[in-house]
Amino acid sequence: MNVLLAGATGTLGTVLVRHLLAAGHAVTGLTRSGAGAARLATLGAVPVVADVMDRQALLRALDGVRADAVVHQATAIAGLPLFHRALYATDALRERGTAHLVEAAGAVGARRFVTQSFFLGYGYRDHGEEPVTEDRPFAEPGQGAFDPHMRSMRANEEQVFSAPGVEGVSLRYGMFYGPEPSTRKLMDLAGKRLLPVPDPAGTVALIHIEDAASATVAALERGVPGRAYNIADDEPARFDDYVRALAAAAGGPAPLRMPAWLLRATPYMYALMVATRIRLSTGRAKAELGWTPAYPSYREGLATLTAPR
Repeated sequence: MNVLLAGATGTLGTVLVRHLLAAGHAVTGLTRSGAGAARLATLGAVPVVADVMDRQALLRALDGVRADAVVHQATAIAGLPLFHRALYATDALRERGTAHLVEAAGAVGARRFVTQSFFLGYGYRDHGEEPVTEDRPFAEPGQGAFDPHMRSMRANEEQVFSAPGVEGVSLRYGMFYGPEPSTRKLMDLAGKRLLPVPDPAGTVALIHIEDAASATVAALERGVPGRAYNIADDEPARFDDYVRALAAAAGGPAPLRMPAWLLRATPYMYALMVATRIRLSTGRAKAELGWTPAYPSYREGLATLTAPR
């Protein structure tokens, strides 16, 4: 397929370009800068310089471009956000950015659309011991300060699923980690005992960026239109255990412990690291996409990383 990839120079997008090309697809990558265009050309993709949030400029830049599919991986997240405001730019990308890309899909003749979503659309709360499946209500309102994020995740999926003439698929990824800058930064902090573990700690879903990329290719090729898929590894991660593993991977001492209530000063981080307990079911992705993670847990994934210098 000829694939138009938004967010092509991001954390996952860069890895995904390689996976798509290796699978025999051609890639046209959207980037906002000349430097990004140069990186994409080096990877073997055809770069197009355009801002997804600028509808008219996006459509002008894509004039004459043809594609069979659009893959939306555009976000504005850099590292773990501390406050809700750090997510507002990504919220806008999920709402207005998705609307622009759906229109762009029509302009380039694409009939397939795979979009990035997030596992915490199920809610920042304790979900109990049973694995959460894709049948659980997603991005419901009534979650207070989280409502803008829920609204954007809901709008993202609804636009893709309802677009006329488009086979829409959504991937509800776990939290990314792997050989990328955010993980390296966390490893560096943990190795220096500057990343304490909260007590008590929450439980989240993780996914190595190589596994996220392979799942995306599988969804592009085999995803059922109108379906959402949970994309995570096989082992839910307690946040304290994950920070300890980051410290060990960095060759540092065991991290310090801190009372969880101290994180209330950073409300988003408290919700993520303490209040949320969730286990994801990935049975649908394994059965329908024929996908399994190469790294069953963060332990195997972090073991491939070298300590930051």
